[in-house]
This record gives sequence, C-alpha cells and structure tokens, in this order.
Amino acid sequence: MTRQQAQAALADGVQADVRDSAEVLALLERQFEAALRHRSSELTQLAELLTPLLDAMEARRQQRVSLVRALLGNSGTMTQYIGTLTGQAQAAFSAAWSDLERTVQACKEATTRNGSLLAEQYTVMQRVLHGEDGIYAPR
Repeated sequence: MTRQQAQAALADGVQADVRDSAEVLALLERQFEAALRHRSSELTQLAELLTPLLDAMEARRQQRVSLVRALLGNSGTMTQYIGTLTGQAQAAFSAAWSDLERTVQACKEATTRNGSLLAEQYTVMQRVLHGEDGIYAPR
C-alpha cells in the first residue's frame, strides 16, 4: 500500500466511524428507553443491531493503528499523524477526528448509564423474586 493509499484509508475509516458512532449513540438512546420500559425483546433487537456496528468500528480502529504505525513507526500516534498533514487535509481530518472522539465519549457515557440502569433493575428484580437476606431476622 502506498503512502497515499494509506492516508486515504485512514480518512475513509475515520469518516465511516463518525457515521457509525452516531448510529451507535442513537441505538444506545433507544436502548435506554427500552430498558426504562422493561421491553426485553427490543433490548435484544438493539443488541443485534449494535454488535455488527461495534465490530466494524473495532476492525477500523485496528486498521488505523496499523496504518499510523506503518506511516510513522511503532510509536506513532494519531495526533502525530494529523501533524504531518497540511492545509485543508489537516483541517478536515482533524475536525473528523475530533467529532469521532466526542461521539465515542458520548457513547461511553450512554453505555455506562445504560449499564447502571440495567444493573439496578436486575437488583430490584432479585429482591422482588428472592427477598432480601435477613429481612425477617431478629434485630
């Protein structure tokens, strides 16, 4: 792969991740709403939609790491790579990368929120089904 092809692959991969991460965020919002309303079949469907998106994003992340290392050496970083670009290419790539970072952070926060809600619901259901230990124990 030539340097130009590697740079094009990096730009295309970041753009694809920007698009897919926005979709992941929308699905995570739907997941939260479904969890609030205890719609387990919808939660299953959403997981089936999330999995291929997340797998594709992980594959592109691995490709990015490989390409940046091929271009800059084993300790190369995305920040260093962006620094090698000039003019409009640098501005466009930097803006896309920043957008991706913001969306991924929002996805992480939504995932944490969703996980906390599901864990709380699980705990409540366990109490309802099995009671609390020692609830009737003498004090």
